[in-house]
Amino acid sequence: MTPAYAVVVPTVGRPQLTALLASLREAGARGPAPAEVVVVDDRPFPGHGTNPPLDLGPAPVAGVRVVRTGGRGPAAARNAGRRSLRTEPEWVAFLDDDVVVPTGWARALAEDLRAAAPAVAGVQGRIVVPLPADRPPTDWERSTAGLESAAWATADMAYRRSALEAVHGFDERFPRAYREDADLALRVRRAGWELRRGTRHVHHPVRPAGDLASLRAQAGNADDALLRARYGRTWRRLTEAGRGRMPWHVATVAAALAAVGAAVAAPSLPLRHQDVARTAAVLAGATWAGLTVAFAGQRLAPGPWPGHPGGAAELRRMLVTSALIPFAAVAHRLRGTWRRRGGPDRVPAWPPPLRAVLFDRDGTLVRDVPYNGDPAAVEPLPGARAVLDALRADGLFVGVVSNQSGIGRGLLTRDQVDAVDARVAELLGPFDTWQRCPHAPQDACTCRKPEPGLVLRAAAVLGVTPAECAVVGDIGADVGAAVAAGARTVLVPTPVTRREEVVGAPAVATTLAEAVTLL
Repeated sequence: MTPAYAVVVPTVGRPQLTALLASLREAGARGPAPAEVVVVDDRPFPGHGTNPPLDLGPAPVAGVRVVRTGGRGPAAARNAGRRSLRTEPEWVAFLDDDVVVPTGWARALAEDLRAAAPAVAGVQGRIVVPLPADRPPTDWERSTAGLESAAWATADMAYRRSALEAVHGFDERFPRAYREDADLALRVRRAGWELRRGTRHVHHPVRPAGDLASLRAQAGNADDALLRARYGRTWRRLTEAGRGRMPWHVATVAAALAAVGAAVAAPSLPLRHQDVARTAAVLAGATWAGLTVAFAGQRLAPGPWPGHPGGAAELRRMLVTSALIPFAAVAHRLRGTWRRRGGPDRVPAWPPPLRAVLFDRDGTLVRDVPYNGDPAAVEPLPGARAVLDALRADGLFVGVVSNQSGIGRGLLTRDQVDAVDARVAELLGPFDTWQRCPHAPQDACTCRKPEPGLVLRAAAVLGVTPAECAVVGDIGADVGAAVAAGARTVLVPTPVTRREEVVGAPAVATTLAEAVTLL
């Protein structure tokens, strides 16, 4: 019997997404189709207006759904995709939006999953990177081809849903498509599971990149600092990350700084020391030049040279970026080290402790009066004040995230809603943040629940991460907003809550007091 699986694809709107979805449709037609396909739109929310809809192509895989997460990175996007599944498949297959699956992929995936013993939490697919046949590959192409030997890369990685839930998914402190998959693999294995490589494969074309792509990629060194802080000096061995160039980059930057420092200091020194300083500047400068030329040579040797197509442009790119990369790498590593200073005590295990609880207003904190604009009609629900006061006493932030479409529909004014909110605060005590969506449903905004905008705004105002927040509400839109934002959530049903919303909620309580015990 073929295990049920779902597919989750985080995307930032790359045009390759349409090719992936079309290839998934073909693969599903020739093998076991996924129970669900969730595309997680992780494009940052604009300051005003809405993102244009994702281009899913003319004939994407059947039943595909889109969840928006607001640009928080692939780790958060994959978590949101997994948590928003409406079915309960045994496996979740993660694919990157720039891969293409061959027609036999679904059938080969099913074979990989059937062959996985109960102790196996994840099965990786083989990644094939097509390289040009008419010339040697460029530095960027070779970097992409490194995925072929990467351990547990989520370009094609299937995990048991139970294993993901046991370790709370990806660590959302990794903001880039870098190291988050290695960290998850390590935590899964430390939890007692095994990982295996399967027989299936995907194609990963080299996507276009600008001249400074390798320089921008150095931002990942800040994520290396997170791994160092979490797992100590042996983090590379533990995560199977391979050797890095950081010691050479540090030496290069140190030589450059020494050369500049000695040259600048020489004129202000006594005469008998000036020649020594100038000699030191020359030697340090020569060391910097030698290390930079050696680095450029290592990158140029296997690539195209002038005479090959694009060889002259590659030579220019390598000379420029080889001089700049050591400084960028060291700067990002220092930034990450400063942010994560203090080791594991300062960088707790994932997920972080709860710091804020955000409540829906109507039906959760106060009796639901449709489109209420009358402060006199505000009636707190039993126990609401006691629950809020207990949270405040525990040092947690409390806030409100509320859809108020009556404003957008023209049924209420902002002043009326302000007056009702003021009465709620008068009866239930002060709130640390109050976020509301004034838009009508047809406005297609990014803040109306189940969109995550209200939760993300509340977290930003409070100075916490979404993962440090919880959302308590009475309908599925509250749960959906929390899931998309990466917050914990508990549903407290009322007579208006639909049965499918209760079934689909990750946690359900009968009262507010019970809800906070489940956070």
